[in-house]
Amino acid sequence: MLESISYTEKKDTRSGFGAGLLELGRQNPEVVGLTADLAGSLKMNGFAGEFPDRFLQCGVAEANMMGVAAGLTIGGKIPFTGTFANFSTGRVYDQIRQSIAYSNKNVKICASHHGLTLGEDGATHQILEDLGLMRMLPNMTVICPCDYNQTKAATLAIAQHQGPVYLRFGRPKWPVFTDPDQPFEIGKAQLLNEGSDVTLFAIGHLVWKAVEAARVLAEKGYAAEVINIHTIKPLDTKTVLQSARKTGCVVTAEEHQLHGGLGDCIAHVLAANQPTPMEIVAVKDTFGESGTPEELLTKYGLDTPDIVQAALKVMARKNT
Repeated sequence: MLESISYTEKKDTRSGFGAGLLELGRQNPEVVGLTADLAGSLKMNGFAGEFPDRFLQCGVAEANMMGVAAGLTIGGKIPFTGTFANFSTGRVYDQIRQSIAYSNKNVKICASHHGLTLGEDGATHQILEDLGLMRMLPNMTVICPCDYNQTKAATLAIAQHQGPVYLRFGRPKWPVFTDPDQPFEIGKAQLLNEGSDVTLFAIGHLVWKAVEAARVLAEKGYAAEVINIHTIKPLDTKTVLQSARKTGCVVTAEEHQLHGGLGDCIAHVLAANQPTPMEIVAVKDTFGESGTPEELLTKYGLDTPDIVQAALKVMARKNT
């Protein structure tokens, strides 16, 4: 299966969101867009231009934007809020908890520029805690697609989901390697490569890094199973447990803090159901810094060689 995974172009996942939102606008008159002074960065200008009466520019007032979005749902609208991930979660956590999650409002919180791959904007904007913040909230669905195509498909899918959703995507141009016609199923993990020696669970931008790691491991004689966990909540526990039983050891890879993210989710499931040797590739309880996305992934241990080393380490533990 690895031979069939390739890419011919790189596109930013935020553009996948913009394309999906515009398509939704044409399909569903109840869809409304809101932004906090970042329509261009969130690629929402297409929607805003075509549907100006359904687009609200809230200014630099993210907390107000969340309150407005919650209110719009009462009238049957489906609001999609758009701003940077840091401002979509940390800055407005109280509003999300009280006005959206607690009330189970049908708000789609769409967040770009997450993690280290935000790059040169530095630590203040590189939120690495957002998945943990959002998945702890009752009623919240948490999604982080891997490329342009999957982000567009996820944007379309969440409009059909009743309840609050956190959709996380990014700034840099990234390999596009999934099928553009593949439907997005919330809560269903995507098997990208079958293997028997180790499972690589990855999310977001690091899914491509996991694919690259699987190629390196194949050259060393190991068959790695690669699974894209695009939905961290609800987690596809069935697929997680089936793969862990099959390979006997797992690695998780995420552009997020070690605490609270994908690794914690997988560890919880395995500890309760199928204790399994495990290694976590994530940011080790530190903030980021300014740099290019690739420089930062390398410095903070989130690159292809780091996933390979984690796989070799966990396989050695399995065999002792």
